[in-house]
Amino acid sequence: MTNNDHDIEQRVRLAGNNMFELLLFRLGNAPRTGERELYGINVFKVREIVEMPTLTELAGSSDKVLGVVDVRGEIIPVIDLAAVTGCVSRGKSRILLVTEFARTTQGFAVEEVDDIVRLDWSRVLSAEGHSTGRAVTSIARLDPHAGGRLAQVLDVEQILRDVLPSSEPEITADNTGRLVLPRGAKVLAADDSGVARALIEESLNAMGVPYIMAKTGKEAWEVLERAGEKAAQAGRKVTDDIALVLTDLEMPEMDGFTLTRKIKAAAGLQSIPVVIHSSLSGSANEQHVRKVGANAYVAKFVASELAEVMRNAMAEAAA
Repeated sequence: MTNNDHDIEQRVRLAGNNMFELLLFRLGNAPRTGERELYGINVFKVREIVEMPTLTELAGSSDKVLGVVDVRGEIIPVIDLAAVTGCVSRGKSRILLVTEFARTTQGFAVEEVDDIVRLDWSRVLSAEGHSTGRAVTSIARLDPHAGGRLAQVLDVEQILRDVLPSSEPEITADNTGRLVLPRGAKVLAADDSGVARALIEESLNAMGVPYIMAKTGKEAWEVLERAGEKAAQAGRKVTDDIALVLTDLEMPEMDGFTLTRKIKAAAGLQSIPVVIHSSLSGSANEQHVRKVGANAYVAKFVASELAEVMRNAMAEAAA
């Protein structure tokens, strides 16, 4: 078995138990309390961790971009996570997290790497309602007992959108085309990132598609359970109500892997096509999501590609 195959198998085993690995790091002192808080991102987004290479500062760049570095022949931007989160750095960031995210490679400057922990997604709760900030998507309970340590899971999608604006075309019906659903049916979409949900909503509106939006896999599963019960009572197909599920992978409470596995294991729901829409891009992740039963996979975020994958998934499911 190659290292790549081993990584895929490991991810499938974790996903089968609604678990993931979180890389923990520190960025400096919190601006009000002065505490050195813990932050985290999914290990599977991190390609490597290296000592900070020589930085080249780019003229006219954002104050949250430290510059660019050459990592194994690839020039990548380095984002200052301390500046993004408002932390007061105690000195120069010494560690670079090289990440692959949403078809791009970038570096995140951090003060210190703390640990890698394996967690159940049920111990990760949405940060919405607890913070008005845009950089944090969820809060992870690191200890099983009440009053234990907490880590802030960064919303990398939002950070990249804010710091490194993309040049993607405007989302319109001209570049997405239409998606035809059965009369009265909807798409169920699940994503914990506010910026991702906004882009998905724009795309579905451009396709002329009615939808239900969920913030977690658990919330989406509850919608599906109700739809399945309603369809069974009425003697209808569940796809007359939910034509397709579009889900992110990393979500609090229940991840997209577990949601997909539950859908495909439920006799009344398994006919619903599932498209995984993830920032965990790359061929290894595509193989991974196929192993958990998804009908299709598309990397974030190109609206025209998302629309085409959704159309193809529905056509294949109907064949």
